[in-house]
Amino acid sequence: MVTLLVGLSAGPFAAPVAAEEWPNRAIRFIVPFPAGGSTDIAARLVANKISLTLGQQVVVENKTGAAGNIGFEAAAKSPADGYTVLIAPDSLASAAHVFQLGIDPRKDFVPVIELTRQPVVLAVNPSLGVGSVAELVALAKKQPGMSYATSGVGSQQHMVAEWFAKLAGIKLEHVPYRGGGQAINDLIAGHIKIGSLGSSPVIPHAKAGTLKILAQSTARRSPGLEDVPTYTEAGIALELDQWVGAFVPAGTPPVVVARLDAEIAKALADPEVRDGFLQSGQEPVVGTSGAEFAKLFQDEYAKYQRLVTELNLKVQ
Repeated sequence: MVTLLVGLSAGPFAAPVAAEEWPNRAIRFIVPFPAGGSTDIAARLVANKISLTLGQQVVVENKTGAAGNIGFEAAAKSPADGYTVLIAPDSLASAAHVFQLGIDPRKDFVPVIELTRQPVVLAVNPSLGVGSVAELVALAKKQPGMSYATSGVGSQQHMVAEWFAKLAGIKLEHVPYRGGGQAINDLIAGHIKIGSLGSSPVIPHAKAGTLKILAQSTARRSPGLEDVPTYTEAGIALELDQWVGAFVPAGTPPVVVARLDAEIAKALADPEVRDGFLQSGQEPVVGTSGAEFAKLFQDEYAKYQRLVTELNLKVQ
């Protein structure tokens, strides 16, 4: 557990001083999921780079549990001084529609910058004996109730799987994990045979032959997955990009937000960082503004409200 230092006292001069001095100590990146998943990979690639350009250590802290909501709330309730940054997937935009949260993501965070996009992939253990979406659908119709893994309830992976099942006319049983890494371990071991997961941690195992990817959720085939059909190409008319972005607590000085935006943008454009993302199955988002990301977040919030209702994903 990282102990936070007490920041400047609130007052009329607190924000300008903080903006001028930032950063003068370590910055904390809160990741609401365990190490090894897509969000964690994105956070560490960016943290390693900006720690060099800012001249201050950037520490990645995994605050896990409750489908990411523990990390969301911890970040929202941290001092708004630029020293706590939430690195979160788009489940931040859907969580309020699925769970009873102690925060309002639209009011309690300022979107800083979008980091990456990647597909949700449909992956299977090779022992299942299916090589395509059509073969999986046929098997699921013969064996209704087969289990599938995701990184958590209400995640985009959960939504894509339920959306797929609805469109395909099949019944699947959801088994939520506390992160993509744990789900993948069980998928490789054969404890569960189907996974709906972010592409980043799955791709290395697909290359090694321990997992097989049947489909990806994006509109076009993603870098590193050129040989994998999209769901639409496989006959299932769904599209969904999974993104990761940076957020700070509401009230963070705008000058600090702008500096953080600029530093992360430089990191995303760095060839070494870009290669790291592409190798992990994530595509860095370059050239978008903080305002564009803020609009995306609001649009996604509304979209997921509709999807949660349509797919009946609300947790009582």
